Amino acid sequence: MIYDIVIIGSGGAALTAALSAKHENANILVISEGYPTRSQTCMAQGGINAALANISHDSPKQHAEDTLKASGHIASVTMVQKVCESAPEVLHWLDAIGVPFSRTEEGKIAQRKLGGTSAIRSCYSHDYTGLKILHTLYDQSLKEEIPFLNEHFLIELSCNRGRINGALFYDIRNGGLKSIRAKSIIMATGGYSGLYYGKTTNTYQTTGDGIVAALRAGAAVSNMEFVQFHPTALKGSGVLISESARGAGGKLVNENGERFVDELKPRDVVSRAIWAEISEGREVFLDIRHLGEAFIDEHLPQERKLCKTYAGIDPVDALIPIAPVAHYSMGGIDVDEKLMSTLPGLFAVGECSNAHVHGANRLGGNSLLEIVSLGREAGRHAAHYAKDADAPDTTPSTTHAEESLQQLLECESSVNFYEKREELGSLCYMQAGIIKEKEGLMQLLATTQEMQQALPQMGLFDKGRLYNTNLIERIKFANSLRLAEVVAKSALAREESRGAHYRTDFPEPHPQFAKESRCMLTEEGIEIRFEEVRV
Repeated sequence: MIYDIVIIGSGGAALTAALSAKHENANILVISEGYPTRSQTCMAQGGINAALANISHDSPKQHAEDTLKASGHIASVTMVQKVCESAPEVLHWLDAIGVPFSRTEEGKIAQRKLGGTSAIRSCYSHDYTGLKILHTLYDQSLKEEIPFLNEHFLIELSCNRGRINGALFYDIRNGGLKSIRAKSIIMATGGYSGLYYGKTTNTYQTTGDGIVAALRAGAAVSNMEFVQFHPTALKGSGVLISESARGAGGKLVNENGERFVDELKPRDVVSRAIWAEISEGREVFLDIRHLGEAFIDEHLPQERKLCKTYAGIDPVDALIPIAPVAHYSMGGIDVDEKLMSTLPGLFAVGECSNAHVHGANRLGGNSLLEIVSLGREAGRHAAHYAKDADAPDTTPSTTHAEESLQQLLECESSVNFYEKREELGSLCYMQAGIIKEKEGLMQLLATTQEMQQALPQMGLFDKGRLYNTNLIERIKFANSLRLAEVVAKSALAREESRGAHYRTDFPEPHPQFAKESRCMLTEEGIEIRFEEVRV
């Protein structure tokens, strides 16, 4: 069977794109490693931005200005304006399909203020906003009878005559390889913050596998050095405590009870301030005790539950111990205004793409807006592309992949890749994290390359084919090594500080780098260059 569109991923961006493509009468398939209700969209707790002006004066123009300022002025004015201007209509659509937003006394969608914004703009559903949006989109997808193929892991994209003609997947349930033919593919596989293993709010599945597959197929990726660290994760576990807690009036204090930063500054500023306190040997806490139990239970019920479950404390009467960890990756597959990559037929949306909306730093509340606003655009444009595209005249071959898979199953196991994964996560956090400098980045790059050379000694303890999570994790670790190399080289090339990228050896922004970094995989290796935003 030949599909018009294969959508890889099943989070909010994928489901929105699927609904949009379905309405264009495209023949589609949604295929993913896991299940829709387990996607990373659930972790977007604080809200979704839209200039509804339900609480205070606001406008799409003001929303765009805030977004461009946070981006370090390397986002696309065109794309930012498109997303911000679409936001009110996006919210009305979500409301119409059943997202249970919290309400004001007048019955309007409730809004709260998040960091880096000049207005009360973020629409929310208690502190479960992403989860509620995701479940509603999934309900709509089932209603529209959109087909899903779960538990299939992307191995590689397939091209013929310079354009996409399908993809190859590993069927986790039966251990076989499956070729799927398609006129176009929408990548919606999420970001790569899982690279910071043990130091991230993300699930450990978010290793940027879709980005690596696109890079290997010949697509460009961009802005890979920009990784946002969320200021308030539970110390030790990395469990996210939503920005909604600070938006509601939560205070950041050190162990001496001193406030040391404006809690509603952009996330990079707040994270660096917390890092400075921790580096001086002082513990840092989020304090929401003054908000009162009734308010917390009404507006922040999930945060209270998370604190009880993962930290053994009740924030009604105790300080919340926190530390900044990797949260969101601004870089990804480079796309144009139609969300198509440099590889014809390959579209990308959500955190796996760089749609030139976030630049050097993302505003809280803009990620959910992006996946819905641009998800609809991706579905529509991919459907139009597929209508004019010729059907693939070849079926993606499984021969090479099958040989590689068998070699992996048979290779020796003298090096434990799980230990190396933890080592890589800690090294990324320390050397390509909240602060960076040349020596540390060079150390990360050297270690990454050493681990790549040792991959043939990193075999499996599970030699079977059925539900072999050991095999999947080994493939994902190899992908993480490639991405760590890309991140390190991109960060080394950007000799300045801008947004979430802060280098102590180049602490100021430089006009020379008021551009996007763009990366390609060539025969010589990874090539980095700086270019103007192309949309």
